This record gives sequence, C-alpha cells and structure tokens, in this order.
Amino acid sequence: MGKLTDLLGLARRRAQELNLPYAGALTPAEAYEVWQLAPGARLVDVRTRAEWDWVGRVPDAVEIEWLSYPGNQANPHFLAQLKREVDPEALVMFMCRSGGRSDKAARAASEAGYPECYNVLEGFEGDLDANGRRNRIGGWRHAGLPWRQS
Repeated sequence: MGKLTDLLGLARRRAQELNLPYAGALTPAEAYEVWQLAPGARLVDVRTRAEWDWVGRVPDAVEIEWLSYPGNQANPHFLAQLKREVDPEALVMFMCRSGGRSDKAARAASEAGYPECYNVLEGFEGDLDANGRRNRIGGWRHAGLPWRQS
C-alpha cells in the first residue's frame, strides 16, 4: 500500500495548495495507477456522449454527463446517476476533457457526501497547444493510458 499512500498524499497536498474543497488532484498517470491500486476505486468520465462517441472512451470508466450534448445544459440528474453507479464510500476520480467540468463534478460529489473525490488534472485531451489543438500537452491520451475509439 506504500505506493498508493504516496500517490494519495501527493494528491491531497495539491488540494491544499490549490485550496480545493475535495480530497485531491491527480495527473492522468497518477489517476490510472490509483485506479489499479485502490480496491473499489472508480473513474467517472463526465464528458458528453458526443465526446465519448467521437473523441474516445476509457474502458471500464463510469460515464455520466456533467453537461448534456447538444446545448451544454447542466445534467439535473448527475448526482442521482452518480449515486446509482458509484458507492459513496468509494474513492472516486472525475475526468473530463481538460479538468474544468471534472473539478465541478468533484465539488458537487464532495458536497453530496462523497468523502474521497479526486479531480484528474489535464483530463482526457489536455490543454490547447500553440496551434489550438489538444492531445499534445497533457491529458490521458497523451500519457498513453488505455482508451479506445468508438
């Protein structure tokens, strides 16, 4: 459990430094390692159905839209769907395209009684590069972690 303890400690220190109201923040590679090491840990992908279908999916991730497509309207059923899919006692990591929606999801879940919420920094696609393109700076895919095209 030493490696898991170290990773979660690092994530918690980041949360303190960034003044986050949830347990921690992980890079994609750290999140993947935690997912492998922590029994019952869940990765919740909060991107839209269009993103899952057209950009790619993470195998075995729980998929719950934070915003609906089209229109980017808030999903009014997000917490109900989360409670149906993920045990509130589980270590749960939230991921979106680049880390913004997943931060909001982690905040909402934490407020709803999930004590072990983590945001996956950089998200699935990472930040925009100088040419306005993703998948070149950070992100789950850029890190070479498991994903598949629909």
